[in-house]
Amino acid sequence: MRMRTTRLRDAIVWTLFAGSAGFAFAANAQSQDATQSTKTLEKVVVTGSSIPRTDLETASPVQVITAKDLQASGLPTVADFLQRLTVDGAGSIPSTFGNGFASGATGVSLRGLGAGSTLVLLNGRRMASFGLADDGQKVFTDLSTIPMEAVERIEVLKDGASAIYGSDAIAGVVNIILRSDFHGAVAKVSTGVSGNGDGNRYKASLTAGTGDLNKDRYNILFNLEGIKDDAILATDRSDRKWIGTGDLRPWGYSATGSQFLGGAITSGGAVAGSSPTGAVRDPATGLYTSLPGCGQFSNISQAGGGGGCLWDTAKFRWITPSDRSINLFVRGTYKVSDDTQVYSEFGYSNKVSKFQTTPSGVSGAWGYPGGPVNASSGAGAVVLGPGDPDNPYGTNARLRYSAWDVGPRVTRTDNDFYRFLVGVKGTFGSWDYDAAYMHSGTDLTSSRWGYLRYSAVRDALTNPNSPFGYWRIGENSGLNNPGIYNYISPTLHADASSVLDSIDAKVTRTLFDLPGGPLGLALGAEYRRTAVSLTPTTYTDTGDIIGLGYSAYKGSQSVAAGYFELDAPVLSTLEVSAAGRVDSYKSGSTAVTPKFGLKWSPTPWLSLRGTFAGGFRAPNPAETGGRLAAFTNAPDPVRCPNGAPLPGASQADCNAAIAIITGPNAHLKPERSRSYTGGIVLAPTADTSLTVDYWRIRRTDEINQSTAASAIAAGNVIRSDNNLPGIPNSGTLLAAEGSYINSAATSVRGVDLDFTQRFDLGTYGRLNFDLNATRLISYAREDASGTVQYAGTHGNCDTTNCIGTPRHRAQITAGWDINNFSLGATVNYRSAFKNVPYAGAPCNTSFADGTDAPEHCRIPSFTTVDLSARYHFANNFEVFGSIQNVTDEIAPLDPTTYGAMNYNPLDSTGAIGRYFTVGAKYTFE
Repeated sequence: MRMRTTRLRDAIVWTLFAGSAGFAFAANAQSQDATQSTKTLEKVVVTGSSIPRTDLETASPVQVITAKDLQASGLPTVADFLQRLTVDGAGSIPSTFGNGFASGATGVSLRGLGAGSTLVLLNGRRMASFGLADDGQKVFTDLSTIPMEAVERIEVLKDGASAIYGSDAIAGVVNIILRSDFHGAVAKVSTGVSGNGDGNRYKASLTAGTGDLNKDRYNILFNLEGIKDDAILATDRSDRKWIGTGDLRPWGYSATGSQFLGGAITSGGAVAGSSPTGAVRDPATGLYTSLPGCGQFSNISQAGGGGGCLWDTAKFRWITPSDRSINLFVRGTYKVSDDTQVYSEFGYSNKVSKFQTTPSGVSGAWGYPGGPVNASSGAGAVVLGPGDPDNPYGTNARLRYSAWDVGPRVTRTDNDFYRFLVGVKGTFGSWDYDAAYMHSGTDLTSSRWGYLRYSAVRDALTNPNSPFGYWRIGENSGLNNPGIYNYISPTLHADASSVLDSIDAKVTRTLFDLPGGPLGLALGAEYRRTAVSLTPTTYTDTGDIIGLGYSAYKGSQSVAAGYFELDAPVLSTLEVSAAGRVDSYKSGSTAVTPKFGLKWSPTPWLSLRGTFAGGFRAPNPAETGGRLAAFTNAPDPVRCPNGAPLPGASQADCNAAIAIITGPNAHLKPERSRSYTGGIVLAPTADTSLTVDYWRIRRTDEINQSTAASAIAAGNVIRSDNNLPGIPNSGTLLAAEGSYINSAATSVRGVDLDFTQRFDLGTYGRLNFDLNATRLISYAREDASGTVQYAGTHGNCDTTNCIGTPRHRAQITAGWDINNFSLGATVNYRSAFKNVPYAGAPCNTSFADGTDAPEHCRIPSFTTVDLSARYHFANNFEVFGSIQNVTDEIAPLDPTTYGAMNYNPLDSTGAIGRYFTVGAKYTFE
C-alpha cells in the first residue's frame, strides 16, 4: 500500500508542477496582449452558505480567525489554536494523547460532541480522514496536515450545516482557507524551549508566489513548512508537584488511590498490581507475596503498599511525544478569460510521531474477534511454572509482573497525507459556477515495541525447553539470554489507509430583486466515495498481545447528493434563508436535511438572528464492519456499591481500569440531529461589536459502543476469581463486552458571547480587545437506563481522554500596535467541575481517609496567560517571540483522567510549564 501510494503521490506532484509550468508559459506568452479587466471573479462566500454576499454577519454564528490572529497567538500549529477555542470540548484529540488509538493525530470537537461530528474542510472541501479511527470508531480529519503559514483565515461555523455539506456537520464546521493569490516570497524560522530546558521545537517555512491574475492571468503559490518537536519526559517535571510523579500520597491519597502508582498488594493479599520484582500467588492460600529485590528498582516509600513493590510510572511516561512533520502546499490558478479560471491544488504532509509509556504487565484482560482473553485468572492465567527458578512454590503460581527488563512500550506512527484537486470556476451568462474533482488519501504505518506476546510469555515462564529457556524476572532478569526479548516482545505493525474521491459542482445566481435586494439561488451536486482499511496490529487478531486493544476494519462508502439554497432579503431589514440537501447512499439509506435562517436588522447597528438545521452522520466502516477492544475506567457496583468499597475490595474498584470489547453492527442507522440558534448582534460603532447566541443541538440514534455501565449492569463482564466473602461472581472487574448500537440521544445547549472593541490611540497606536466565552447550560445523555447530566462533571469518560465537561470556557485577547511594534496577550480559562462521572453520582476518587478527593470532589479551575511580541526592523524583516503560560501555572491535580498523568489534558500547558519561542521572518523584495 505504501509503495502504491508513493507512486501515486509522485505522479500527482509531477502533474501539478507540469500544469503550473504550463500556466506560467501560457501566461507569459499572452502577457503583452493582456488588458486589465475591471471585472473580478472573487466572491465573498461565508462558511455555511454557497451564495456570495457582502454582509459577513449571517443568520448563523461564524467565528473568523485571521492569519494575524494565528501569528499573534505564538502557537505553532492550527490544531493548537483551534483546541483553545471555547467551542472545543470533550472528544478533542490533542497531540499529547500519545497512547490513544489515534496516536500521532490531532482533532477538534465542537460542542463536545466528538471529532466525528465536526466537519473539517480545506478551502471549502473535504479531506481524507486520518488512517486510525479515534477509540477505534470515530473517523475524523487530522489537523496536523494543515500548513499553518499558508492559512489565510479559518471560519468556524458554530451551527449545524448538513444541508450544505452533508454528513458529519452536526456540531458545526471548521473551514480552513489557504492563501490563493500570493506574490513574493517569505521565509520564517523559529525555535522554542520550555522553562525546564526541554521540549525543543524547531520550525521553518517558505512561502512564495508569482503572477498576478489580473495582469499576468496566472498565479502560482508554493508553501513548504517543517516542524520538529522533542519529547518531554514526566520525570523532568518532578519540580511541578503531582505532574512529575504517579505517587499522590504526599497530597493525601492512598497507594491504591494513586492511579499511576503501581505494585501494591491489596485486599489482604488477594489482589496484586504489576511490579518490577513480580508478585506471586501462593496456590495454597490464594494470597500474593512480592518477590525480593524491590530496592534496586524503586526508591519511593513502600508505606501502604501491602507488602508489594510500589513503583512510580513517571519513570517511563512522556508528557508530550516527539514529532517531526513536513507540509507542502502548491496552488496554481490560470485565468483563461475574464469569465473563466482553472485551478489546481496539491498538498502533501508527512508526520512521524513517537510516544512512550510504561512497561507491559503480564496479566489482565483484553479481547479479539474470537472472544475475550483472561490472563489474570482461570485456565488462561499467566503463571510461573513448577520448574521456574523464580517460583518459590514448586507448582503453577499466578504472576503479576511489570516487564522493566523488556523496557517501556513505544508507539511510532508514520503518516503520509496527500490531496490533489483540479477545478474550473467562472461565469456563464447570469450564473457563477465552480466544479472540481478531488483525490485525497492517507497511508499510515504504526509500529510498536515493548509489548508482550501472550503465548510466548506463557511458554517462557513455564517451559524449560522454550527457545531461550526460562524467562528470568525481577532481580534475576540479568541472567536472561538476550535473544529471549525478541521472542517474548516482537516488533508489531499495523497499516491503515483512507481514500476520498469526489466530484462536485455548484452554480449560483440572483433571480430577481426583492425589496431588500436580489434573491440569491445556489444549486449543487456532489458524488463522493470513501474507502478505509486498517489491518490489525500484529498478533492482535488472535488475542496474542497482552493488554493491547484490537482494532481492524475495511470498507467503502459511496454517496450522491444534491442541494439547493435560497437567500431572500424580503425587506431592507429582513433576510430569510433556506437550504435543503438529499444524500443517497449506495447502501440504500437516504438522508434529507433542511436548514432555515432568519435575520432581522431594525437598525444598522442591531440584528436579531436565528436558525434551525437538520443534520446527520452516516455509520462509517469502522462501526459497520470493524471490531475493537479498548480500555476505559468504570466503577464496579458489586465491589464498590455507592462509591464505598466492600470488605475485601479497595478504592481501585471504585474507578477500575477495564477492557471494553466491541463488535460490529451492519444494521446501524445514521445519527440524526436537530440544531437551533438564536442571537443578537450589536455594532453601535465601527470599533465595537457584541454577539450573544443561544444554541441547542439534539442528536438521536447515536452510534455508540455499549457503555461500560450498561455492559456491567447486564452482566456482560469478565471478572477475576478473587470473589469477595459470601458474594459469588464478585472478583475484580477485568472487561466488559458489547457492540456498536444506536443506543442513545444527547442534548447540549449553551450560550456563546463574542465581544470586540477597538481603540484608536492616535500617536500611541491602536488597541484591540476580544472576548470569546461559552457557557454550557446542559449536556444530557439519554439511554435505556435513563438520563444523565454531564455538564459540570468529569463525564463522559467513555469519550476520548476523559477530559470532563466544564461549564465555562473563556478566552480574552488584547493587542497593541504602535509603529513597528506589536504586543499581544491572551488569557485562557476553564471553570472547575465536579469529579463525578455524572451529576448526582458519588465522587470518582477519595483521599486515604475516605473523604472525597480532590477537596470537595472538585477539579479546580485553571487559568493561563500567554504573551507575544513582534518588531519590524524594516519593511522586509521582522523578529517575534512568545511566552506560553507566563506565570508558570501548574495544572490542577486530576486523579481520574486517563488521558494524562494526574492532570487534565485540557490543562497541558500547566504540565509543560512556561514555554519560550523566538523567531524571525524575512520578506524577499
